[in-house]
Amino acid sequence: MTKRHELSGASRELSRDLVSPEQKMGRRRSDAHLILHATLWIRCSGAAWRDLSERFGPWSTVYQRFRDWRDDGMFDRILERLHIRLNREGLIDLDTWMIDSTAVRAD
Repeated sequence: MTKRHELSGASRELSRDLVSPEQKMGRRRSDAHLILHATLWIRCSGAAWRDLSERFGPWSTVYQRFRDWRDDGMFDRILERLHIRLNREGLIDLDTWMIDSTAVRAD
């Protein structure tokens, strides 16, 4: 059973090559999906990085990997893949679009 802030098996497969590319040299890195789950937990809970549970490892490691992925555009690529998959499965209604008023500046 998938916990609330974790990816399901299908979502893990969708992102596997993006979050854990083959490492050719250097020290073995922390489990990429554990780091991704920690990042999702932080983003969904609104907690500070320093308040991250110890089960995810050092908060500084999680934060650095989040920054690397953000700067690399990895999150955008995951969303693009997800969008393509959902569209292919007919789960996106392309005739319906929504703009959230909290994101539209009113001058």
